[in-house]
Formats: sequence, C-alpha cells, structure tokens
Amino acid sequence: MADENEPLLDKEKTRRSPEKVPIWTSCRYGLAIMSTLGFLNAYTMRVNLTIALVAMVNHTQQPALNGSEDCIQNVNITHDEKPAEFGWDATTQNTILGAFYYGYIFTQIPAGWLAGRFGGKLVFGLGILFTAVFTLLTPLAARTATWLLIAVRVAEGLAEGVLFPAMHAMWRSWAPPIERSKLVTISLSGGNLGIMLALPVSGIMCQHFGWPVVFYAFGTLGCLWFVAWMFLVYNSPRDHPRISHIEREYIEQSLLREGTSLSKTTSTPWLSFATSVPVWGLIITHICFNWGTYTLSTNLPTYMKEILLFDLTQDGFLSALPYLCMWLVQVLGGQLADKLREQQLFSTAAVRKLFNSLGMLLQGVFLVLAGYVSCHQQYLGVLFLTVGIASSGLGMSGFQINHLDIAPRHAGVLMGITNCIATVPGFAGPAVVGFLTKHAKTWPSRKLQWQKVFYIAGGIYAFGTLTFLLMGRGTVQEWAKEESEQGHKSTQKGLLVNQDQTQDDTTIVT
Repeated sequence: MADENEPLLDKEKTRRSPEKVPIWTSCRYGLAIMSTLGFLNAYTMRVNLTIALVAMVNHTQQPALNGSEDCIQNVNITHDEKPAEFGWDATTQNTILGAFYYGYIFTQIPAGWLAGRFGGKLVFGLGILFTAVFTLLTPLAARTATWLLIAVRVAEGLAEGVLFPAMHAMWRSWAPPIERSKLVTISLSGGNLGIMLALPVSGIMCQHFGWPVVFYAFGTLGCLWFVAWMFLVYNSPRDHPRISHIEREYIEQSLLREGTSLSKTTSTPWLSFATSVPVWGLIITHICFNWGTYTLSTNLPTYMKEILLFDLTQDGFLSALPYLCMWLVQVLGGQLADKLREQQLFSTAAVRKLFNSLGMLLQGVFLVLAGYVSCHQQYLGVLFLTVGIASSGLGMSGFQINHLDIAPRHAGVLMGITNCIATVPGFAGPAVVGFLTKHAKTWPSRKLQWQKVFYIAGGIYAFGTLTFLLMGRGTVQEWAKEESEQGHKSTQKGLLVNQDQTQDDTTIVT
C-alpha cells in the first residue's frame, strides 16, 4: 500500500532493540516530557482568560439564558445578582480574546530561523518565560485600562509565537525518523493537557479566590518551568553531557541514513518554499485545521454557557473533557502511526494523509451535529463536542509532523511559515463568532447562529482534507536535500573515524 514513488523505511537500518536503545531513561524522551510540560504551561496561560473573562465581565451586559424551559422562549437581557468588575460588551470581549493572535503571528518565522541557526532551547524557553511574566501582569493591566490589557495579550502572543517553530527545530536534531510521530505527538500533546487543566481549575479559582489568582498561579508555574528547562535540556545529542553513547549514535546514524545533515542550517531556501507544492499543501491544511481549533479553544466556554446552559464550574470541567480525550487520541495516534510505518504497512505519505483525513473530517461532522442539540440534550452536546475535538488529535500525526518529513533540515522555519499564516484564524474565527452572535438575543436565534459557526468550520475542515490528500508528500524534497547530502558525507566520515571525538562547530547539531 506504499506510494510507489516513496521508498519504505528500512526496518533493519532504523530499528534497534529496546535493550540497546533505551526509551524510559533516554534523553530524547526526557526532551519530550519537558517540552510537554512547556506546552502545558503555555496553553494554560493562553486559554485561562476564556474562563476568567466570564467572572471578570459584568453579566448585566450579557443575555441571561438560565433555564431549560426558557431556552425555547425569547429571553431578554436580565440582571445577574453577582457583580463583576468590567462592563465590556461582546465586541470588546472578542477583541480582548483575539488580541493574543495579533502578536502570535509575527514571531513565527523569525523564531524558526533563529532556532535553526542557534538552537531551539533558549528560543523556546524564553518564549514561555516572557509569557509567564506578562501573565503575572494581566490583572494590573486589566484594572488600569482596556487598551493595556489588549497590549499585554498581544505581548503574550509575541512570546508564544516562537514555541512551535523552535520545538520543530529541536526535533530535527533529536527525533529518529521512525520515532517522529511518537516523540512529536507526545511533545505537542502538552497543549491539550494545558487546556484540560486551565479550564476547570480557572473556574474553581475564579469562584473561590477571585479571577486575578488565575493569572498569578499559572504565571508562577511558567517561571518555575523555565528554570528546570534551562538545567535539563540541550539543543542536540552532541551537546548533552549525560546522553549515553548508544543513544547518541542511534539518533545521529538514523538521521544520516535519511539524508538529514547534522550541520548547522546556514541558508534558507525561501524561493523553494514559495514554489513547492507540498509546502503550499501544508500551509492551506494548517489554516483549515486551525480555524476550528482556535474557534473552539477561544469560544467553547461561551457556547457551553449560552447554548448548553452550564454554570461556570460545570463550564470549566465540561469544556476541558474534550481536550483530555484529544490528548489521549493524539498520543496513542502517534504510536499507531509510527507502528504502521515501522511494519511497512503504509508509506509515510499514506500514514500522514490517513491520519490527517480522519482527524479533520470526524471533527467537522461532529461539530455540525453539536449545532443541532437542544438545551434538553446538554450531555449529548458534550458527547458530540468531545468526540469531534478528540478526533482532531489524529491530525497531529498528519500534517503537523509533515514538516519534518519533507524538509527536516528546515523544519523550524517551515513550521514558522505555516503556523504564521495559519494564525489568521486565531483572530478571524472569534471575530466571525462575535459577528454572527452579537445581535442574537434569544436562545433559538443564538442556536441558529452557532449552527452557522459549526457549518463554516465543517466546510473548512473538508477543504483542508482534500488539499492535503492532493498536495501532501512524505519524502524529503529535492530542494531540502542539496545541502543535507553534502553535510551527510562529511559528517558520516567523521563519525566513522571516531564516534566519540568532539565535533567541529560546523557539524554541531542545533
């Protein structure tokens, strides 16, 4: 079932027995765990505002939809007995929520370039540290001026924009080709864990300790993580002082057999990026995937409250449930994807397209179904949302890892390019939700508008699926091989002479 144009991975060359190549005590899995915790911290600081905002905003400005019998009646704006500090309308709230992505879009490409040249450790670490600092400043900014809160959220976006490109640049040096799906999905799954943690915990903190505690707690955890990251993580196997000789040789030889150079990235093929069909396939697919992902991660608590009629505490826990399931699907999907490649049942391209299609189509179908749930079927709505969002975890073994398949040497900057453009849905999606729902003052009218939101997401998912099926590839592209093949020859020669000899700076992996 392999693509005839794509040679299957040689099992004898890419596999080592578990006794010879450690897993649970390995440095590559140590990096996976630390980066998981890093993404966890980043996403708690990204999404905590979606719950905190419910407690921050004066609910006299919101439509009260507070009963299963009332949900099919016209409901006018009523007063909530619980006072809040801010009287922001729906437009202002969506501006605040979307501000993060206005910053997030600008640092993607520079981060990929910097990580490719100098290593991703410091770029990734500082991204989370600065996010943590701005998170700690959020309560002060909100109480000072609305524009200052928006500015702080933009700054958080600038800081977090470096994370995905920097981590892809690191996995270029650390992930053996046959283990890419496993390692990268474990690493990126931290984002889902962060959402899963932030939503319910933020709701509890807001109710019992006040909304500012949400930002102080998660900001402090981010700072503590940064200290551990700087002591435990290194840019490459060659830089790591505690890695075993067997593991380092296994990683480096696996990369060399693929044709991935161990040398620094000295130039970036910008023109090749612009004219490559697989690159454009990744860009379009990434945009389509992020549309639904960002729309839900930003607006799911609002949907739970206004359409399914859950209170704040229920809102947080039930909004988190889909992301717990998504985390499980993402990690297990990565294991299955690499198993299919390792056993030569599917080519890399076939695996990426299969998992990507399942992840995007299933989510689109179940989101559309969720739009037809009534207020008397609350938990059926939660079930549809959970299955849909969890299914998207399969997509992480699809397009998300494909950057490392087609251009491992330039994976960091390539991820920066696709994620930069795919950030547009981060502010466009919430804006569309705000536009569609802001004039709907009754439960039936708001439900109808949310159906439109889900239909739009479903159509975009279908388009992204078709795009990747037609344009996706699974092998290193010719324009990505030129420099790596030269580095392969010189580096392999040095390794054969003396595996333990300290390598010259021109061949250090960054």
